[in-house]
Amino acid sequence: MRRLRQSFDVVVPALVGVLVAFTVVATSAFTAAIAVPAALVALASGAALWWRRRKPVLVMAITLVGGLVVQLVAPLTVFPLAALVAIGSLAAARSPRFSLPALVLLLGVISLNFRTTTAEDTQFVMAVAVVVCAVGEAVRNRRVALAQAAQRAVGEEQARIARELHDVIAHGVSVIVVQAAAADDVFDQRPDRAREALRSIDATGRATLEELRKLLGAVRPEKRPGLDRLAELVEPLRAAGLHVDVRLDPVPLPAGVDLSAYRIVQEALTNTLRHAHAGRAEVVVRNDSGVLELEVRDDGRGGVAGFGRGITGMRERAALLGGTVDAGPLPEGGFRVHARLPLAVTA
Repeated sequence: MRRLRQSFDVVVPALVGVLVAFTVVATSAFTAAIAVPAALVALASGAALWWRRRKPVLVMAITLVGGLVVQLVAPLTVFPLAALVAIGSLAAARSPRFSLPALVLLLGVISLNFRTTTAEDTQFVMAVAVVVCAVGEAVRNRRVALAQAAQRAVGEEQARIARELHDVIAHGVSVIVVQAAAADDVFDQRPDRAREALRSIDATGRATLEELRKLLGAVRPEKRPGLDRLAELVEPLRAAGLHVDVRLDPVPLPAGVDLSAYRIVQEALTNTLRHAHAGRAEVVVRNDSGVLELEVRDDGRGGVAGFGRGITGMRERAALLGGTVDAGPLPEGGFRVHARLPLAVTA
């Protein structure tokens, strides 16, 4: 494709320059002393098209001057070919602030045809110039739209990776910190419990490293965690002393919903472990008429876990799927995270 474009960039200037120069010599109303220099100007205008992608404004100016000379010397040359190519390239490369004034000047050059040809022919050439400019503008708009879409996609991917890193690292490190503290508390009196906590730390650290490896290698199509791995998620939490009761309503889920649901539950339980000083937590997952409902409750100190990056990340995840997350302390004590994720989402 690139080689074809390079060939096109060579052929167009040469073809346009030679064609217009030949037309000037063949149809000139003046002697050779005037026609030949005019033909050289036409040839130079065509050659200038070589730079039309890099310097479209300068090339437009050159082709306008060349087109004016050709119109004056060879009035039967109806189409200012070099300027028509240049206006298309200018509109495709620059905003209307540049292309519209250039189009007006080009229409002024074309209007000289009213002196030598019919009004219909002149108006037709003007219409061609307007269409070429419009096509160039459409190409520019599409290019801008694609660039903006790519920029948005990069921003969304960066935000997604940031959320993934936060969820993975915060969960794993929080579990390790709690288990390390528990091991320190019972190290002298209950060495068996300390060893159990250390083994759990080892397992949690390995699992966290594995998730990080998968996240950093996200360009490869590896299976992402979902609600079917809740048992693996809560096992180290139970080892850290938090009793977690899970009630899961099995339902087929789109991959995006499945991953987001898992991460929301993970973050909610991580907050419970880190901030709430809870002894018990409950996770309920159910399908409510095409909406996946997640509810995570704990019996800790309500109002502490509702702040920080974690809750914001949950809400961002839900919003990307058209869902919502409510989080706050319960009147009877404890903290509740409630998420609603529509299932009608393409993964």
